[in-house]
This record gives sequence, C-alpha cells and structure tokens, in this order.
Amino acid sequence: MHYIAHIRESDKHIQTVKEHLLEVKELAESFGAKIGVKHLAGLAGLLHDLGKYTDEFRNYILEAIKNLDAPPKKGSVDHSTAGGKLLYNLFHTDQKNDQEIDLLLFKMIVAEIVGNAIISHHSYLQDFLSPNLESDYLKRVRDKKIIDFDKTKQYFFNYVMSEADFHEYVNKAVEELKQFNEKNSDEIFEKKLMFLTKFIFSALIDADRTNTRLFEENKIDETKQNHQELFELYYTRLMDKLNSFKNDPDATKPINVLRTNMSDQCEQFAEHESGIYTLSIPTGGGKTLASLRYALKHAIIHNKKRIIYVVPYTTIIEQNAKEIRDILDDSRNILEHHSNVVEHEIDDDENEDGTMSLQEKLSLAKDNWDSPIIFTTMVQFLDVFYAKGTRNIRRLHNLSEAVIIFDEVQKVPISCISLFNESLNFLKNYCHSSIILCTATQPALDFVKHHLDINKKPEIIKQLDHVVEAFKRVEIIDRATNETFNNDKLYEFIEEQMEQVQSVLVILNTKAVVKDLYNLLNEKISGIPIYHLSTSMCGAHRKEILNEVRDRLEATQPIICISTPLIEAGVDISFDCVVRSLAGLDSIAQAAGRCNRHGKEDFQYAYVIDHEEENLAHLKEIQKGKKISSEILKDLKQDRTSYGGHILSRLAMKKYFKEFYIELETNLYYFVKKLKRNMTELLMETRNNNSYHKAFRENTKQAFPLISVNSYKTAAKHFHVIEEVATSIIVPYGDDKDEGKDIIAELNSNHSIQDFTILLRNAQQYTINLYPNEYEQLVQNKGLESCLDGKILVLKEAAYDGEFGLNVKNDSRFGLLDY
Repeated sequence: MHYIAHIRESDKHIQTVKEHLLEVKELAESFGAKIGVKHLAGLAGLLHDLGKYTDEFRNYILEAIKNLDAPPKKGSVDHSTAGGKLLYNLFHTDQKNDQEIDLLLFKMIVAEIVGNAIISHHSYLQDFLSPNLESDYLKRVRDKKIIDFDKTKQYFFNYVMSEADFHEYVNKAVEELKQFNEKNSDEIFEKKLMFLTKFIFSALIDADRTNTRLFEENKIDETKQNHQELFELYYTRLMDKLNSFKNDPDATKPINVLRTNMSDQCEQFAEHESGIYTLSIPTGGGKTLASLRYALKHAIIHNKKRIIYVVPYTTIIEQNAKEIRDILDDSRNILEHHSNVVEHEIDDDENEDGTMSLQEKLSLAKDNWDSPIIFTTMVQFLDVFYAKGTRNIRRLHNLSEAVIIFDEVQKVPISCISLFNESLNFLKNYCHSSIILCTATQPALDFVKHHLDINKKPEIIKQLDHVVEAFKRVEIIDRATNETFNNDKLYEFIEEQMEQVQSVLVILNTKAVVKDLYNLLNEKISGIPIYHLSTSMCGAHRKEILNEVRDRLEATQPIICISTPLIEAGVDISFDCVVRSLAGLDSIAQAAGRCNRHGKEDFQYAYVIDHEEENLAHLKEIQKGKKISSEILKDLKQDRTSYGGHILSRLAMKKYFKEFYIELETNLYYFVKKLKRNMTELLMETRNNNSYHKAFRENTKQAFPLISVNSYKTAAKHFHVIEEVATSIIVPYGDDKDEGKDIIAELNSNHSIQDFTILLRNAQQYTINLYPNEYEQLVQNKGLESCLDGKILVLKEAAYDGEFGLNVKNDSRFGLLDY
C-alpha cells in the first residue's frame, strides 16, 4: 500500500511520501549547504511530512480528491507535528544520562531548531515560550497525541532511512551546529539560534513548495541557469555602455571625468573580500551604474549567486529596473518585487496540502527570489526576516551568497534600525553576502546598541569631501526659519519662480496638502501643465506621469510638478527650481538632488519652507526630523561658518543623524506597546535575561524544559515595517491596452501555477497600498471587489482617478475616459 504525499491534478498521479521526503531533503540540503548547514536543513526536509505516513492522512487525501466540492474540514488531519515530535522524543525524553552533556545539549538544540521549522511549515515558527508563559512548541511536540505515532515512526525507519543512518545523519547536523556556533564567538548564542532557525525554516519552506510545484507541473527538475555566465555577459554589456559615454562631447568635462573615476573605483573595490561597505556617491554622480559595476565584478570574482537592489520606494524600482534592464538587454531575468499581491495569506494552510486547491496554487507560485537580479523594497526585505507567514521567509535563504545594494539606506524606518543592522550582520558573517550601503547621505547606523558590523575603512570612494564639493550644483535657500507658508502664499511664490525659470518641483510632506496645492494651481495658472505625483497612484501610472514630465523637461518646456516625498529618492529627474517643505536633513538633501541634477547651469536654487497646513501628528519621524533640521538651519543663520558653512555638509549630516537617533532612542529596538517589550528582546534575549523565562521559573518553581526560550511567533505577529498596516490591492489602470483591467480579468479565471506566477509578477506595476482608514472608506463606499475567493483585492474602476489615483469616495469618472 502506497502512502500518499500529493495527487497531481492533471492525471491523478501519486507522489509517495518517501519520494516527497527524500526529494525535499535533497533540495533543502542544497539550500543549507550555502552556509554550511546542509544536514540541519536536510533533516527538516527529511521529516517535515512524516505525519503523512498514516492511514488517517491517506484516507483524508483520497476523500478530498473524491469530493473536490466539499473537501474534509479544516484541521481534520495534522501531518506536520509528527516530525517535530520524533525529534523531541529522541533527544529530550529518551536520551541516556550517560551521554556526554555537551553532545546532549547540542542534540536538544538541533531538535528544537529543526523541530520548530517542521511543525511550523504550514504557518509560522512557534514560540518556545509565550508572553502567557506557555509553550506553543511544547504543546505540539510533547503534549499533542498523534494516532499510531509508533507505526508512523516505524514506517519511516523501514522505508525512508534506517534508524542507524538517521542517527548518523543527526550527528552530522550536530557537527554543523557546533561549527556554526563557533563563528563570531562574542555574539549572543540566542541571536545566532534565531537567525539559524529562520534560515532552516526558509530552506524547508522553499524546498517543500518547489518540490510540490515540480511534481504538479510534471517536471523532474528545473534547469538551473549559470548565473556566472550571465553576470559575465551583463558585465560586457555594461562596460560597452560605459565606454560609449567616452564619445560624448561633454565626456572631458570635470564633472564627467569625476563620474568615470568613481565608477572605476567601484570596479577596483570589487576585488575586496565580501563585507559591509559604503558607497557615498553624491546625487547625480552615476550611483546606479557604478554600484552595478561593483556588483557584477564582485559576483564574478567571488562567485555570488544573485544581485539584489533594496530601495525605499517603488518609484525607484520602476526607474532603476528599467535603466538596468535596457543596458543589460534582458527583461526575463530581472525581477521587480514591489509588494505581496496575495495579501490574505491564511494562518495555517495545512489542510490545503496534498490536493491542488486555489490556495495551494497561490502558495506554490514561484515567489522565492531566485532570479539573478532582483529589485525590491525595504519593506519587503525586512518582512523576509521578521514578518509572519511562510511567503516572506521563504526568500531568506536566497539572500545568501549575494551582492545586496541598499539604495538610499538612510530611509530605513527608525523602529527597524536595530533589526535591520542585525539582519545585515547575519548576512555578512554567516551567509557570505556582500552589502553596499549606497546613498549620498550616510546615516550613523553604528551609533545604536545593536550596531552594524561594518568593515574597517568601508568607504569605496576616495577623497569624499573633494567629491562632494565638486558635485555641489545647488544653493539651499532657507525660507523656513523666519516665516511660514500656506498654499496661497506658496502659489504666489511658485508663480514668481516661473517668471525666472522653466520648471519648478514642489515636494510636500502629506498627500492631502499636495492634492490641495495641485487643485489650487490648476484653478489659478493657465498655459503651464501641472503634474501631480503620490503613492495613491500605482507604479504604471506614476511611470507614465514621470515620462511625460521628463519629456517636457528635456524639451525645456514650462512645467510645474507637485509631489509627495516619493520623487526625491532615486528618481532621475532635474528641475530648475525645487521647493521642499521642512523635513529631515536627508530629505532636504535628496530633494536638492532633483534640482540642476546634470549641472547644466553653474548654480540653481532649492528653497526650504515651513508649510503650516501640513498635519504631521501621525508622522512622528518627519516631525522629529523637521525639528532637528530647523535647529541646524538656525545655527547657520547665527554663524555662517557652522558645519563647514553648508547645510548639507558631512558635518551637518553627522550631527543630524546623531540627534535624530537620540531623539528617537526608545524607538530604535521596535518597542511593542501591547507587550511592553522590545522586539529585540522577544527574538534574541539571552536565557538568563529573558523576562518570560524568569517569570516562568518564579511562577512554576521549575526549570524550563527547553534550551530555547524566545518568542518567534509573537514577534512576527506584532511586526510591521510601517506602523499602520497597509493592504495591497490591484487597480484597473492602463492605457490603450488596459493592462490593470486585463490582469484583474485574468485572475478571475482558472490557471496553472505557472500562469499565476506570471500574472502575480505582472500585477506588481498595478498595485497600491491602502491604509486602514482608506480601506474602511472604500468598504463603506463599495469601492472594493475581490478575486480568487477573496485572496486578492481589486479596486473598482470608479475608485481610481486619472489624476490622483486612489479615490476612496468611489465616484471617479476615470472608467468613462475610454468612451
């Protein structure tokens, strides 16, 4: 009698439990080997579906296939607990006391790391010790009764791996754990275990999903592309592009010679060992191509598997990905990952396993960041390490053996600084990745308690002060210290500027004020096109607006653009004049970078104003940044020689970030108000200092029966990069082809896993994020619909506006424009 892991939808072919366990083991081993934990990851794969070796599960899956319209009820068969229970019984309860204590402890830790990954592979890692002083992990592996468990165990040892071979395999996993622990001996043990557990969990999730997808698609294996050959081809194409710049009539201008010199320095620096370095090329210095040159050369020399760009805003993804795609002449292998289109991931999909349900197809759709070049956001990067569910963490193992470039790294959310630093340290010290912090305004990320383990002499560019001075093309004018502006006064100021220049960009802090100013200018100004940009627009919409803006700028035609801060980081665009509402010094610097970007004039002006109509009550970081910038501006008013006489000098920037982190020091460790605990405590506090562990011992007068005491599930439940949790939705935006509408229509049809993979990738350009108040208003105004049994949300046509994007009132005439 065959015990069944999966039944293929197309031909009802059976994948046996033995086949699935051994194939997932092999895949997981290949993922784990990247950081020297082949057998630890393989052990998770080997045991993850042990619970399918039961008559109960066999009957369950056969019944599910027979009655597709009424499958067995959720949670009717638990097949993920058995593997964790086997490890717990072997290495916590059945151990002989005469074993060497050191070996016993390491076997217990192996059982906890691997066991947690196994029991969690349909949900998320469990708490070893919860805030209520109970253990979700022990409830499963120790307390839960499993029918015919001894029979299941015997089947495994008879048909999959002999008991002797199994214990030999575990011994190899123990040796890997010891070697892993010996690295960075000064580092906290619990922190090491947390990251290792997450890596093993990631390897298991991806191996399981990948093997299941290959079986469903009836493929033996995927053809692995040789990324080294691809990177060498990319490098040749990039150098051809860079060499073509030498034929430009302006190539010998000092500023262009300096750009070339900095690009050359990036190439030379690529020979250094992998580590954490800084690339502080000023705005307009050719940062994107210079960093790509480093990344490709370093990947070729040091055999890296992929290059990942992490940016603060989706706007930068759209621009940078297109630029690099055009230069490298490849669209297939360059992935843009903006957001998770499938927002409603269920907390436990165990009952979906085995049969090809809609939920199963969505979870199997290829979403694991195995492309050679990836563009993604800071939110997505942090979610990989810390957010709940299986979709995000599945990607974690693919961050190893990579070159990771953080563009505009100063935009790391303040509450996530410590978590960000720790994740980078793990990637550097254990995962053989090289990390470049790429920005014109380097933050002081080593100033905090959980500091960044940055390399000595980390800066790639030499004589940086000289470079910064050479690229100074904008004069910052302080109009914020002695006066305030409202939209009426700002309109008059813009009108004055347009009498002297051809183009003005205004960047304000809130969408509401941006929209009001845009409407006011449209009422009062005629003959000059006025453009609006905000995160209420999907990527495709913003891209179209930016293309129109660029065309007018290049033709030196009059233009005014009103935008939220999304335009100031990484968008390659240049206005004659910029007006920036007072915010953090880094934001002012980035805004100034949108002025006279290509140095066509000797100097242009960027004006800093204090806008009295902005409501920053819910934007604490902007509030604090504004306050510190204001103080620095006042210092310069009183003494022009302060900070080297320049608001954007390195001295001023260092002062700004130090003050900013002091002001927000209590926020640096992601404080969870509900628990009155820092996220860093939940995830990596030592056993002796862990407050829940102390309380458990005091309350029970007993020793806690596990080595691990940290609260992974609780931490993930409370983790949100942005305080207000946003919901991704697809919008019906598109030009003549109606791409957004077409994607929505396609998603409502029945598709294969491969079709879903392509559709979900294409949908990235047509998504926006809703904040809770926007979501509630849309629900009230009936502006939302859903696809795929409610797993994907879509916007009705009347809830999307051709000028502003999202329209929560659901009364836009956008849908009528084609008629």
